[in-house]
Amino acid sequence: MNWEKRDIPPELVKDLAAKYGCGELTASILARRGLMRGEDIRYFLEEDLRHLRNPFELSGMEDAVERILAAKEEGEKVLVFGDRDVDGITSTTLLWSFLSRLGMEVSWRLPEGDEPYGLSLEAVEEFAAAYGTLIITVDCGISNAAEVERARELGVDVIVTDHHNIRDGLPDALAIVNPKLATTPPYPFRDLAGCGVIYKLVWALRFALKSETYGQSICLLNTRPSNDAFIIEIAKLRNLVVIDRLMETVVPGMVSITETRLPRFLTGQQILTWDAPLQKKTLRKIFGGGVEIQMLEIAAEIGKEIPQTAGKSLLRLKELSRIARYAEKSPGELDIFINLFTSFIQKRENLFTDEDGADLQLASLGTVADIMPLRDENRIIVRQGVAALMKTPRPALETLFFKMGLSGRRLSAAELSWKLCPTINAAGRMGDPGKAVSLLIQEDAGERDRLADELIALNEDRRTLGNDTWTVVEPLAQESLKDLEGKLVIVAGENIARGVTGIMATRLVSRFKVPAVVVSLGEETAIGSCRSVKGYDLRPLLEQCADLFIDWGGHDYAAGFSVKRSDWEPLRERLAIFARTIELGEGDDGETLIIDAELPHAYLSPDILIPLLDRFEPYGEGNRPLIFLARGLRISDILLMGKPELKHVKLTLDTGKYKWPAVYWQAADKVKKEFDTGDKVDLVFEVTRNWFNHTEIPQLIITDLIRSAGSGRT
Repeated sequence: MNWEKRDIPPELVKDLAAKYGCGELTASILARRGLMRGEDIRYFLEEDLRHLRNPFELSGMEDAVERILAAKEEGEKVLVFGDRDVDGITSTTLLWSFLSRLGMEVSWRLPEGDEPYGLSLEAVEEFAAAYGTLIITVDCGISNAAEVERARELGVDVIVTDHHNIRDGLPDALAIVNPKLATTPPYPFRDLAGCGVIYKLVWALRFALKSETYGQSICLLNTRPSNDAFIIEIAKLRNLVVIDRLMETVVPGMVSITETRLPRFLTGQQILTWDAPLQKKTLRKIFGGGVEIQMLEIAAEIGKEIPQTAGKSLLRLKELSRIARYAEKSPGELDIFINLFTSFIQKRENLFTDEDGADLQLASLGTVADIMPLRDENRIIVRQGVAALMKTPRPALETLFFKMGLSGRRLSAAELSWKLCPTINAAGRMGDPGKAVSLLIQEDAGERDRLADELIALNEDRRTLGNDTWTVVEPLAQESLKDLEGKLVIVAGENIARGVTGIMATRLVSRFKVPAVVVSLGEETAIGSCRSVKGYDLRPLLEQCADLFIDWGGHDYAAGFSVKRSDWEPLRERLAIFARTIELGEGDDGETLIIDAELPHAYLSPDILIPLLDRFEPYGEGNRPLIFLARGLRISDILLMGKPELKHVKLTLDTGKYKWPAVYWQAADKVKKEFDTGDKVDLVFEVTRNWFNHTEIPQLIITDLIRSAGSGRT
């Protein structure tokens, strides 16, 4: 393997460390990963929930909140309709639970058995017949134009909350909340999971119910001198989102206030300022003594909630602001004012509580299960959700932890994604997703125990079905790869269960390094799952076949579709033709190891590396685990391990001050040939925690290892 460590100028590392208040080792890793914008770095160094983006930045959010609150007020029947995967299950649970706590008459429904993905006409018509008046889709709905139209005909309003890619037109829903909407301005982060969108909706509802400022326009005003003139700056906020700004530069005595834009901007508005006496004095100096703008002093109130601000000017607070340090350009006094006011309202209204932590548990599971990029605010959602899971897990999750042998230990986001999430996902894959929701909302301990056992049993059935199906799928894929010039694999069969098409497609991508399509052929309908390699977006391929689909949708690298059984062969033929146009990048062949940092022996201490490991958590999509290089470590002990065959190696590596346990997988045949006890070695490795006998032990996982130069062996 080749080892590659990008050279970073030392002065750049020092500048990043100084600017963002982190150590130089952390700064060097950020730089090597191309994370040098303040907005990117912010989500690696901060974890406070106030760094999350305001939910009202999402287009349609206030309309959705208003309609839900109206349904609460009028005692309407509400249906939460979700998807069958972990993201849909957690989204459904999260929203249903919150609305239930509000005392609303709310039910939930997911696609069961062989029902298609997304909102169905049957669900709409049954709900309307039961005198329901509001449907809220979660993790689905963006492609259900016909179903939404049918609901409208029946007098049922629909709020669509989704995160899937948008194609063709939008459904004619009362409100659509989707971070991928092409709005002006766009939502700053398009890769929220469906449950991330629902977490935002619940947060917005909490704000609306708690805050006196909900739905109000509030102006924050500040003046500052500029040479012989004064600059008057005003930000207009609604639900803590800046919706308009005004800046006027005025020379005292040169114009009247009516000749500026201030009267039109401020008429009818509540005006807050940081230092009212000073601001009024300045405005009189600018416009004369006859001008009086009614404004309220807010600095003292903010000082009570945020004591470190008391008695300080905005200019002084700029130097202390953590949020300001991540701005691409130096923030002005008004920007600091906006940040302080936002933090003040969040703290005064007590928006982030233990209830919020319980919601984040679900949001984090849905995010990692749906393989969303662990960048931007997804990092805080997952980080805080996992922390809440470890501290006080929701009762149903605690039951699952106990039964799966995971209780009482630290779990990372990556471990949750491949230990806990598949168990929740199994319900949907086996055609019974409602069982997972029933468990997550269950209040009776005995019933939780029973449902948890059933869910675990379903996962075992899913594993067996997946293994059996793989023996059918893998050879068919080999043939398909040859027929399609090595650019695509297509596998279809009546003996492929719908619930494992996604798993099979994922395994085929891993096996053959090309996009894969796996289809379950039913009597009337064929249901397919598509997965892709990084760098190849599935959408153009599927868009060329859209006229054949009953329905289709998904993400850039994971999608699904349904077609009439009679249309499957025409679709296969068209995919085969279009496969010739697929151009795949070189991809990652695994032969080059990208090094995050080379560590001197003094840094090879758990006291240094474990906090560093935790700082870059969570790991997963868009944030691979840290990879380090160290040279000249002595092997003090070697032990072969594995059952039934000794294939793996456990080593003890001596750094001088600390002896690290290390594991080198599939390396037993290298002992005494490439390394031996007493050798000094250079190695590339990850730092992990090993849980053994109820004790957590730091260890290294070796990726590659060679004898050090001059070690005395060849």
